[in-house]
Amino acid sequence: MSDVVPFPRQGRSGEDSLWAVMAEAGRISRIAEIFPSRDAALADRAWRESQVKAYAHFLRSTRQPIPRYSVAPIRRADLPRSWTPLPALGFLRSRFI
Repeated sequence: MSDVVPFPRQGRSGEDSLWAVMAEAGRISRIAEIFPSRDAALADRAWRESQVKAYAHFLRSTRQPIPRYSVAPIRRADLPRSWTPLPALGFLRSRFI
């Protein structure tokens, strides 16, 4: 009467894997934000791209590099110790990316 339902096993690699939104401008590449799921990372990338699109004229007029965003898997161990999330428009920290 009782059925055994197997649950997917999550080993160390499942616990360590995250999805990173990567910001790139020229040769500079930084981790903008991290998420536990790919869908959340894709949604954040879309939001960041909309912010850049809205401020594209301003970025060009101030000669700021226009960032490109991508999504990539990352392990928690690969995050730099001093990493902090990056604003969509990186110049808000008085420096880009």
